[in-house]
Amino acid sequence: MKRAIVLLSGGLDSATCLLIARRKAAEVFALSFDYGQRHRTELDRARALADRYGAAAHRIVKLDLAAPESSALTDPSREVPRHALGAEAIPVTYVPARNTLFLSHAVAWGEAIGAGDLYIGANSLDYSGYPDCRPEFLEAFEKTANLGTKAGVEGSLAFRIHAPLLRLTKGDIVSLAEELGLNFALTSSCYDPRPDGGPCRSCDSCLLREKGFREAGLTDPLTREVTGVKQP
Repeated sequence: MKRAIVLLSGGLDSATCLLIARRKAAEVFALSFDYGQRHRTELDRARALADRYGAAAHRIVKLDLAAPESSALTDPSREVPRHALGAEAIPVTYVPARNTLFLSHAVAWGEAIGAGDLYIGANSLDYSGYPDCRPEFLEAFEKTANLGTKAGVEGSLAFRIHAPLLRLTKGDIVSLAEELGLNFALTSSCYDPRPDGGPCRSCDSCLLREKGFREAGLTDPLTREVTGVKQP
């Protein structure tokens, strides 16, 4: 039985990967992380997505970051940049080695349950400049996973890092998600949501999401002028 693990943040990209993986694998397992992020509402969205789209299991792993003050996403005293997309090569919302940590947990779980296909919603076109979203990093990590595990060395399981959105524009991603039947209202992309969970519409992630819907010619249900978002 072919099994896959999807890194599911609760955002648009990871939700799209979840739907892609469902078409490729017999069983899909979802993996999310609580690392003290200010946008913790994404974990509620991840739970909703895993339930709606039939994940065989969904784990939320608690990570105790060594230096939460190193990122604006984990230090509430630091400001999330507003209307500043592209202003910095690597913005202050970068979390040190985040995807390395996430993928390492996915490899460990995958080796234990026989799931060699690991999906991540990394993108190297319309993105914030994070170094751990680049194809070079993902290729190197795949080699590391196969060299550093018993299953990889013995040949009983071959790890493959799938980044199906890597070279797509945000508009392409939104169009693909629509084609796959994603309920956009179940996702959250904002780095600094309002108290009701709605998007701020000014952080890098919100601006990228808005760009994607605009390019795809679709309306994002999260940007409608309502108080909160009622999940279907």
